[in-house]
Amino acid sequence: MKVPPLQILYEDNHCLAVAKAAGVPTTHFQGRVETLDRQVKAYLKDKYQKKGNVYLGIVHRLDRPVTGVVLFARTSKAASRLSEQFRAGTVEKIYWAIVEGVLTQQAGTLDDWLRKDERSRRVEVVEPHTKGARQALLHFQRRGGNEDLTWLELRPQTGRKHQLRVQLAHHGFPIYGDARYGSVHTLNNAIALHARSLTFLHPIRHEPITLTAELPRFWRGRFAYVLRRPTDERPPRHFS
Repeated sequence: MKVPPLQILYEDNHCLAVAKAAGVPTTHFQGRVETLDRQVKAYLKDKYQKKGNVYLGIVHRLDRPVTGVVLFARTSKAASRLSEQFRAGTVEKIYWAIVEGVLTQQAGTLDDWLRKDERSRRVEVVEPHTKGARQALLHFQRRGGNEDLTWLELRPQTGRKHQLRVQLAHHGFPIYGDARYGSVHTLNNAIALHARSLTFLHPIRHEPITLTAELPRFWRGRFAYVLRRPTDERPPRHFS
């Protein structure tokens, strides 16, 4: 896969944020596939003519098929402070998703317990307090839809692996293109989940910063009729 050029959303001496494209892994792993952190390191090395290794702190990740805001730290002090914000849940994360099905419930909260199945490499919803499971909280707001799909704004209160994908699918509304969790559609190397914005405290200046990533172009083509049509034409369903 050809990696698209970096889209820089924010940069200073302490932090750097980019808009991640679909299909690009966030972080380095053993292999030849280009990753976002490698690409950012190469950008910094070239821009600032650094002769040695470039430091880049990984403070959070997005799944490979997900698009949107990814924040990196440029110093170890910034990495420590930003990581603590993510662990403490003080970073406000807003996602947009297109899900299959008609949901007319305007807002609500999903509260589930998730556990990773190592054999299937999938995350599953299990009974509360099951051994190895962790609670997952997700607030949602309906932004629009049509007769087949619903556009949701999601605000996770916890940061569990595959949380948004698993919870929505479990309640009957899989994310468009997410075949791993029940979608009947395909979307090339993407799913219709976009990390729309991040709000965090600057690790040095301690002032709030909000970063926003524009929707990928393929959303505006594939989902134009969803983003522009606020009414539904089929009988509504609610989360089970």
